[in-house]
Amino acid sequence: MPASAEELIELLDLETIDLNLFRGQQPNTQMQRVFGGQVAAQALVAATRTTDSDPQMQVHSLHSYFLRPGDTAVPIVYDVDRVRDGRSFSTRRVLARQHGRPIYGLTASFQVEEEGFDHQDLMPEALSPEESFDVNAAMAAADPERREEWQREWAALDLRHAGDSREGGLLESAQQPARVRYWIKVAQALPDDTLVHRAALTYISDMTLLGATLVPYGLHPTGSGVQAASLDHTVWFHRPFRADEWLLYDQVSPSASGGRGLALGRLFAQDGRLVASVAQEGLIRPRPASR
Repeated sequence: MPASAEELIELLDLETIDLNLFRGQQPNTQMQRVFGGQVAAQALVAATRTTDSDPQMQVHSLHSYFLRPGDTAVPIVYDVDRVRDGRSFSTRRVLARQHGRPIYGLTASFQVEEEGFDHQDLMPEALSPEESFDVNAAMAAADPERREEWQREWAALDLRHAGDSREGGLLESAQQPARVRYWIKVAQALPDDTLVHRAALTYISDMTLLGATLVPYGLHPTGSGVQAASLDHTVWFHRPFRADEWLLYDQVSPSASGGRGLALGRLFAQDGRLVASVAQEGLIRPRPASR
């Protein structure tokens, strides 16, 4: 994972190999597999690079599947299929490969921005970023090993926990037993480039979402009590935003069964605008207790 906004921008700046073919580099990481948000964001950048002939085309949605764990030791090759170019909408398919095998597939739709009907959900009441639990500060005060890992893997992002629905939690509800909220943003300023902000939000959107499915059980996707992996990922972009400004990530898991959990997320700017919606299903398989 990148340790700064500068490293994040470099991670998203793909190398052009040939027409419709791109290569994404890996960050300095000790993770055993590629972070899902990284491959999704890089695939989005690859797809967008093939719409450069029409700068008015902006991505409005992406739908994707994680096919195999990514290898953090080698670059990822992104092969873009220019499915359709229309006057108002264009469609791209992207297949990410390593070692000659597909690891991730994405379909993205682009639209020329236009005026139309406009309504949205109200932003929920929530603790402010300043009132929320500062994960970055907690990691900075942690033991040297955990502090070093956080700085190396996650320091490009500023993350604040604004409550969840565990027993006695701020969001406790019998109707929604699996809910969590975060404030999140890129920690340093990003350039004024719409693609950079949408790719950064795509990266961010995978960071905490699967954890919402495990809130009722007091477990974390990286913990020893569960085998967890993202299976698919979808993002809809609604309104302009900046990924280097606070976004409230309101997440709820309406169902978990059969070893899978579904999580839905809404991202709000601080002024109340709903800027994006996210959906993800993931593997959440309980590990048998060790004897």
